[in-house]
Amino acid sequence: MSRIGKKPVQIPTGVTANVEGQTVKVKGPKGALQLVLHDDIIAKMDKGAISVDPRFETKRSRSQWGTCRTLIANLMTGVTKGFEQKLEITGVGYRAAVQGKNLQLQLGYSHDVVYPIPEGIAIVAPKPTEIVVTGSDKQKVGQVAAEIRGFRAPEPYKGKGVKYAGEYIFRKEGKKK
Repeated sequence: MSRIGKKPVQIPTGVTANVEGQTVKVKGPKGALQLVLHDDIIAKMDKGAISVDPRFETKRSRSQWGTCRTLIANLMTGVTKGFEQKLEITGVGYRAAVQGKNLQLQLGYSHDVVYPIPEGIAIVAPKPTEIVVTGSDKQKVGQVAAEIRGFRAPEPYKGKGVKYAGEYIFRKEGKKK
């Protein structure tokens, strides 16, 4: 039994949600999102909440039960508060700047890396060594942050590169004479 799946997802004030078959649509102040649930899951609306139940008593449907409930909860959080991912840039001469609809990164290559900002995502560079990715879709925010980090992942010797805020970089000792 999924302890997370048992709890119904409350619909906050100012948010409209409806369930049509396997599709859950949510609309709120930060935008509209939708999710197509797994075939093994049934979603129902009742008393200002969405409850999720497994369709069958199989291992796969039980494993999808809590996951689908959490995805619906993320939709509710996304359309009310939104999601944010912070990235830090470490290294001499490494910097970032937002220019129009592009993020321009100088990461020690012979050329600047230009990353087009996707639809539904806002990227801000409050400092040249800091990037803040915000949006209403948690998966999209995480994917964009991972792509930006992938341009120059932090290396273990000096820690240079793009890392998540609060991420610990396992450091190695250099060569000895």
